[in-house]
Amino acid sequence: MTTAAHRTELRELLDELREEANVRLVAMDATIAELREDRGSAVADDEHDPEGVTLSGEWARAVGLQDAARREIAEIDEAVQRWEAGTYGVCVDCGRGIPIARLRARPFATRCVTCAEKAGA
Repeated sequence: MTTAAHRTELRELLDELREEANVRLVAMDATIAELREDRGSAVADDEHDPEGVTLSGEWARAVGLQDAARREIAEIDEAVQRWEAGTYGVCVDCGRGIPIARLRARPFATRCVTCAEKAGA
């Protein structure tokens, strides 16, 4: 069972995590834009450059981080929607409250520990 103070703490955590994910997303968008520009003007064979990471390798890393930030933002937004609907912190499977310790560790959790273990999540 979460108290009013816990709920306030968790909402602030969701807002903070969303802002951090958004900052990462903006940074990755900028990195990808730079790589796109570099890729467009590069005529050299960067795949065999012994001096460092290839543009393709950097591109893959940046896209992966960009996708991860987008997924995190979506999870947070879904948690906020549950918050606004009054279902945040309630297990989607059993209907019991999700323990505060789990919500602190995984603020966008939709299942209690028992149900998450059963679901393999």
